[in-house]
Amino acid sequence: MNIWVDADACPVVIKEILYRAAHRAKISMTLVANHALTTPPSPYIKTQTVLSGFDVADDEIVKQVEPNDLVITSDIPLADEVITKKAKALSPRGELYTKANIKARLNIRDFMDTMRASGVHTGGQAPLSQTDRQNFANHLDTIIRKAQS
Repeated sequence: MNIWVDADACPVVIKEILYRAAHRAKISMTLVANHALTTPPSPYIKTQTVLSGFDVADDEIVKQVEPNDLVITSDIPLADEVITKKAKALSPRGELYTKANIKARLNIRDFMDTMRASGVHTGGQAPLSQTDRQNFANHLDTIIRKAQS
């Protein structure tokens, strides 16, 4: 299993959890972003810088992801694409996207986009909470444990 991170929007605290997990479990992790990233020195952590533009990092992740890889993203359409490729997708808030829930998440996302386009103020997401961080770390540990068994 490789871990792919949609790093442009990934919170720093989640990246730090990922750095520790990749190093501890000796799992290859690639952070994909449209700007240069600084990461701790580790043979397991790489960065890949892509050109700026709409969905360029997402497209690169989809191009390289393999079945059973893990993608960290809050981008619902990207999660849908990687699930279609038989990879796993986990949000920085700890939500595991699956075949069973991804279409509903896409529908909600599209509905909210329509609401915002019609002028309705939807408020946006709450800040990342300690519970979100813990949910993320727990799901990540479970996925890594299963991959290594």
